[in-house]
Amino acid sequence: MQMKINNDTYEVITSQDITNIEKAVDKSALTMPLVAVYCGSRLGNDEVYEQAARELGRELADNGMGLVYGGASIGLMGAVADEVIQGGAQAVGVIPTFMLKHEIAHEQLTRLHLTDTMHTRKTVMAEYADAFITLPGGLGTLEEIMEIATWRQLYQHEKPMIILNINGFYDRMIEHLKYTADQGFMKQEDLERLVVCNSISEAIDMLKTVVTIEGAVDTEKMAGN
Repeated sequence: MQMKINNDTYEVITSQDITNIEKAVDKSALTMPLVAVYCGSRLGNDEVYEQAARELGRELADNGMGLVYGGASIGLMGAVADEVIQGGAQAVGVIPTFMLKHEIAHEQLTRLHLTDTMHTRKTVMAEYADAFITLPGGLGTLEEIMEIATWRQLYQHEKPMIILNINGFYDRMIEHLKYTADQGFMKQEDLERLVVCNSISEAIDMLKTVVTIEGAVDTEKMAGN
């Protein structure tokens, strides 16, 4: 299936395609590891959030890391992508076709993928990613980081996962996750794999020590399959 945006034609990656994820996602042209950034399609009510997104984008590029994200040009998503691109790093966007009615796809990406569903989108992003960072965001952002943490719990990947707790945004969620572990619904080791960083520099320092280009996500083990 194909879809045209402006004057460009894109193949739409489907749920059937991701059964062979290495064929659907060609990483051979990548020259740097990519960090998946989950964040809002809005800017939020405090300018500190956009500042953090832009700083993260700059620091990723300055430290030889690129970006894979939701593909939009708006909100924190657009801010982090703008800075990665301006810094000369590679940026890959992945967006479902139905969301093109709500979000404008970024026009300066290294590569843009269209997908048929949100699930396909998340699988493609996970395949590209060598690590995951969560900036502030809404329901979709929360869902993404919780799902990727669940995938790690189920041994589907071994990639670093960072909660970037800008302005104490995730304090209450972190508190709840600790309570979840205390109540016996989550292993302490799974809680500890969600690394909390309170500054961009702290997150970048961690990424520099652990990020390498990894192999494919094992879609045979994916939740729900």
